[in-house]
Amino acid sequence: MSHTVITTTTTTVRSGDSVLNTGYLGTIPGMLKIGQTLSLLIAFLCVYCVHGWPSWHAFCFFEVVALWFLLAFLIFLLMHLFRLQGKMPCINWPLTEFFHYSVGCVLLFIASIIASVKSGGVSALVAGSVFGFIATFLMAVNLWTSYSMACGPQAGASV
Repeated sequence: MSHTVITTTTTTVRSGDSVLNTGYLGTIPGMLKIGQTLSLLIAFLCVYCVHGWPSWHAFCFFEVVALWFLLAFLIFLLMHLFRLQGKMPCINWPLTEFFHYSVGCVLLFIASIIASVKSGGVSALVAGSVFGFIATFLMAVNLWTSYSMACGPQAGASV
């Protein structure tokens, strides 16, 4: 008896493919990342532009936390915009973002509380802490929405 093996390869080409994924900016995670990035930028600039902080250590901590997560969210946003996750499949990106949001939510909440308590009535410092709380809220929403992707039931898993 002879057997015949037929192998078929299918290639799909979409007409709208480009390097830049601008459609991501219209999604909920994209808008949340833009909101987080902008609120952290405003919070950082509010604190950075004030001279003579009432509590130097508190606002240095706030600046470091705000700047760190501003850069991290900017990197995540650029990775989604340029579709770089597909080029690095060895990293579980939904889980990486989930843990980053978890740590960021806690640290930024603590930094915002400290900044609001130590602001001494300086309006720019109060505004910086308010934008820190806004960024914390946006991170919590993003954490909640990304939980199902990172830790929810996996496809094919029995429920």
